Parts: sequence; C-alpha cells; structure tokens
Amino acid sequence: MTPVIDKFLRYVQVWTTSMSDQEQFPSTERQKDLGRMLVEELKAMGAADPHMDENGYVYAYIPATFKADEPGSEGPIVGFIAHMDTSEAASGKDIKARIVENYDGKPILLNKELDIWSDPKAYPELLHYVGQDLIVTDGTTLLGADDKAGIAEIMAMAEYLLAHPEIKHRRIPVAFTPDEEVGRGVDFFNQKTFAADFAYTVDGGAAGEIEYENFNAASAKIKIHGTSVHPGSAKNKMKHAALIAMEFQGLLPRFEDPAATEGREGFYHLITISGDCENAEMSYIIRDHDMAKFEAKKAFIQKCAEFINEKYGAGTLECQVRDGYYNMIEQIRPHWHLIENAQEAIRACGLEPISMPVRGGTDGSRLSYEGLPCPNLGVGGHNCHGRFEFACIQSMEKSVEILKKIVELYSK
Repeated sequence: MTPVIDKFLRYVQVWTTSMSDQEQFPSTERQKDLGRMLVEELKAMGAADPHMDENGYVYAYIPATFKADEPGSEGPIVGFIAHMDTSEAASGKDIKARIVENYDGKPILLNKELDIWSDPKAYPELLHYVGQDLIVTDGTTLLGADDKAGIAEIMAMAEYLLAHPEIKHRRIPVAFTPDEEVGRGVDFFNQKTFAADFAYTVDGGAAGEIEYENFNAASAKIKIHGTSVHPGSAKNKMKHAALIAMEFQGLLPRFEDPAATEGREGFYHLITISGDCENAEMSYIIRDHDMAKFEAKKAFIQKCAEFINEKYGAGTLECQVRDGYYNMIEQIRPHWHLIENAQEAIRACGLEPISMPVRGGTDGSRLSYEGLPCPNLGVGGHNCHGRFEFACIQSMEKSVEILKKIVELYSK
C-alpha cells in the first residue's frame, strides 16, 4: 500500500463532521482529533514548526533546500491547503472503507445485509475507472475523500520531499483547516503564520482538475411569526407560520433549484425547514457565477419577504441575507501562472487538465479575496457528501505526483 493510501485510510477513521448550527469555532471539537494526529505525523517526518493553534488550524512548512544565494532560491512562496471536516449531509462516524480491486464496471455491492449497491447507471463516473482500484464505503456513511484525500496527498508530498533534501525547492507552507463544509473554513486562518504568496487548495474532484471559477455565495435565514388560535374558532384569526413558510418557498422560481440547474446556472436551495403554527424557520443558500444575477437573486428573495409581510402584516417574516464568498476568478486572472503551472504539471503527469466552473466553493474562494490567490486542485474523489462517495487509488497517487511537479515548476 502506498503512503498516500495508508494515510487516507487512517484519516477517514477519525470522525470530523462539522455542524452548521453551532456558534463555537470550530463547530465540533472532534475535528481537533485529526489535527493533533497530523501535527504528530508532521513532527515525525521532520516538518518545521508543526502546530495546531487555538482555533484548530494546523500549520507547518517544509524547509527550503536552496541555499540563500543559490540560483532559484528567490521567488514566490507557494503553499498547499486542505480541510479536515466532513459534511453533515451524511454520517462521517465509524466509516468502514474498503478497496475494490480492478473494478469491472458492474454495480458494487456495498452492504449485503442492507442490500446497498453503487450502480454505474446512477453514478456513471464509476465507468471512468474500469480496471483501476476504488475505495468505497459500506453504504451507511460518506467516505471522507472530501477532503481527507487532499490531506493525505499533501502529507504524502511533504513526507517525500522531507525524505529527499536533494530535491531543490523553496519553503513550502502547508495548512489544514476546520469548518470548511459549513462555510467558515478561513474565518480565523492566519495568513501571517502561513506566510505564502500563493496557494492551492487540494479539494476538488477528479485528478487533473484545476478549478479557478466558483459560485458567488450567500445564505438566507428566514424566521416566521404566526398566531395560534383554537382551530374551532380560527377564522380570520389564525396565522399559520408553517403554512406561510410553504407559501414563501412557492414564490421562488421552480427551475432555479439545484435539481434543475447545471454549469453556470445559479439556484436557491432550501437547506432546512421546521415549524408549527406559532413559529417557523427556514435556511437557504443562494448561488450564481454571474455577479449581476447573484445580486438579483438576493434582491428577489428580499422581495418575496416583503410580499409576505404586505399580505400577513409587518414583522410576520424576518429575512436575513449574508454574503459568504465570491467568484475567485477575478483574483486569479492577474496571477495566471497559477493555472499555467498547474496545467503543465498535470500534463507532465500524463493527464489532460480539466477546467470547469465549480458549482460550490472552497477555502480558496475567500482566501483569494483576502490576498492569497488560491485555485483548487482535484483529489481523485467523487460523489462527495453522500453514502456513495468513492475515491480512485491510482488518481490519488497521481495527485501526489502533480503536487510534487508543481513544487518543481515553482523552484526553477
């Protein structure tokens, strides 16, 4: 078993699910369990200054192997970032990962007792990996390739470079963040500690992906205040909060929903809804690649709130819209070497670069707007956030080679 796969299979055993309904940071203390493990491994392999700060971020760096006055010693410092948490959309506890060797293109029996299958008819990405080796779950949890595959790949790269000081490179910062899945991954990220000019997040899909265009993102929190009256005498008196919530949802465009959109098409996505006659709450995410359309979506959801208040009375519905992150491409364009070098590295490793607009976001989305241009690289995982998530072993190994090649290109 290669180092990257050994690391990955150990990391997925650590329960690191983050939780969006928590105020503290990180949202779950269990993420620090993986952070402590990574710090100890970084120490053992000889990384410099490995530590986890009070907010749960792990930092370290691979020392430069150039001498101070050696040609190549001067130039940009490029780092690598991955996140430790997994999505709350599916269980991340007690993950039972196993390897399917030499995948034959047929449905994979994940769980005999529960009759759970991963079928290429439902997940056609499987067919890209016929003849290769896959890591799957038992169908009751997610796998955690998002983003423990990225962590394992960065750690494998670091271990290799630290074991081969004859390879010339500048200082290479690495960092592992908490709470990316709940949109707070860089709330307390310390760029001064990381000390890089540029970075790559290693948090994408297929090996060979290079992503530099993502959604503009906002969230909307809805609170509805109703009036409960005995149903026998409720006429013209009752104001049913849960029914008003359903009415509000019905005002949003039906075909601007995740299930009806693709590519650069934006959406409104209802994340949670709960309520009774007296009170109801809803949470949404709002996404669009185009800034003008993004602003229009935010304005429209506010207009829907105003309509409800006009119909049922002022204060019936509270709507709070908050921006999350923006399309990183505007911050990447002035530093196009990040894309060109990644593409060259991917080709040098025998793959053709894949670039597409990301229907989501990464830590790099916000970091790019905070002064650290940071596109995203693929890790070899698919179907993230669900029970049918899988990763390809050969793709993960190839991703490690791509990271090492990027280091080489930035050391010239």
